[in-house]
Amino acid sequence: MKVGIKQELVVINKVEFGIYLADKEGAEEKVLLPRKQVPEGIKPGDKITVFLYKDSRDRLIATVNEPKMTLGEVAKCRVIETGKIGAFLDWGLEKDLLLPFKEMTAHVEAEDEILVALYTDKSGRLCATMKLYHYLGTGYECQKGDWVEGTVYEISDNFGAFVAIEDKYQGLIPKKEVGKNIKVGQHVRARVTAVKSDGKIDLSMNEVSHIQMSIDADRVMKRLQTEGGKLPFNDKASPEIIREEMDMSKNEFKKAVGNLLKAGKIEIKPDSIVLK
Repeated sequence: MKVGIKQELVVINKVEFGIYLADKEGAEEKVLLPRKQVPEGIKPGDKITVFLYKDSRDRLIATVNEPKMTLGEVAKCRVIETGKIGAFLDWGLEKDLLLPFKEMTAHVEAEDEILVALYTDKSGRLCATMKLYHYLGTGYECQKGDWVEGTVYEISDNFGAFVAIEDKYQGLIPKKEVGKNIKVGQHVRARVTAVKSDGKIDLSMNEVSHIQMSIDADRVMKRLQTEGGKLPFNDKASPEIIREEMDMSKNEFKKAVGNLLKAGKIEIKPDSIVLK
């Protein structure tokens, strides 16, 4: 018998506080299904499908209730509260699920809906983790140019934003494509830019280049209008300033500015951009 999975067990005997189950007749290891969950009319020798976990006293216990996920699976759970060792999640069972601090990829608060996977710690207890990379599949069927939806589950300074496509499959928004406002837990709609030979998928939140350039040009125009017709920097500003001010890469900003310049809508000064 193993914690974290659903399995069919046999009823060994009935007691006042429930029924004892085992994987076979005569087995030494038994697990209790509490009386309030015992189906009416069940008797020794009958089989029943249950989920196994450990209670607050670290004892193996069975339940007929459905958890939101089993061992190795991923699901969204609500944060009930945070404590000294981590956060406690509602995962469909009476005992809340612990998300240790070391398994968080971002700060969480009560009532947050977060994407987690179920694993067992060194003591054999079930816990949650927000580090989903090894729990997500790579067999998502898509082609370059398709649009997909998913949840950002981790942001890496080296690689970019990791996305769980449909909360099941691996996706990555590369570092150069990540805007300053993207956050862990954010639902995103992104375009497939590459499907790797190993099944991993690269994503972009931008449209194809000619459409995105028009969208970015509109953003620059709106910013100019709200700033009274002048931006205190131009396309030669540092990538950091452009990202902070416009939430664009320097390349995206230069293309947008070039588009507006060609259309005769702006003038580029040594240290600024102004409307014509």
